[in-house]
Amino acid sequence: MTVEKTPRKRLSREARRRQLSDVAWQIMQTEGSEALTLARVGDAAGVSKPVVYDHFTTRHGLLAALYDDFDRRQTEKMEAAMNAAPMVMQQKAEVLAACYVDCVMTEGREIPELLSALSTSPELAAVKRHYQLDFIARSQRWFAPLADSSGIPEAGMWGLLGGADAIAGAVARGDVSKPEGEQAITAMVVALVAGSRAPESD
Repeated sequence: MTVEKTPRKRLSREARRRQLSDVAWQIMQTEGSEALTLARVGDAAGVSKPVVYDHFTTRHGLLAALYDDFDRRQTEKMEAAMNAAPMVMQQKAEVLAACYVDCVMTEGREIPELLSALSTSPELAAVKRHYQLDFIARSQRWFAPLADSSGIPEAGMWGLLGGADAIAGAVARGDVSKPEGEQAITAMVVALVAGSRAPESD
């Protein structure tokens, strides 16, 4: 199955980039990452190759933009869920755990293929680091009212991020069940936030 060409029409720069990203996702889903080139995207979108180059510069730039797009949408979902959760430790932690596992499970085959294609690129490293730091900053904000006044140690947040990645990956592979994975991440969050509180003096 291949992606059909889109009739060309004049768009704003932002709308054109959105269109090219949507077309690139369609190609990834129907033809795989190997078929994803700037020329292929331009052909399917009904625009010239220089137009695609103007937005993404290189194939790695396009792949990094797609990863960024996926992470941004998942971050928006997590932000909405965390803001809606009551300010209760267990419930906040459970929502975070569920969102994290759901994010990894919605990656399908496209995101692992994309990450594999970008494995040695500086573009991927920059995008991943941005979202890692963003996740840490958001998590510190979400749990700040439940933590010590000095906040949650950043080293602990990096540990949570690595642990949550490993556990969510195990769930996606079927090595552990979704409830088990969510419970494990929830326990990590609760322990980390509770551990940030200074012990009460006698």
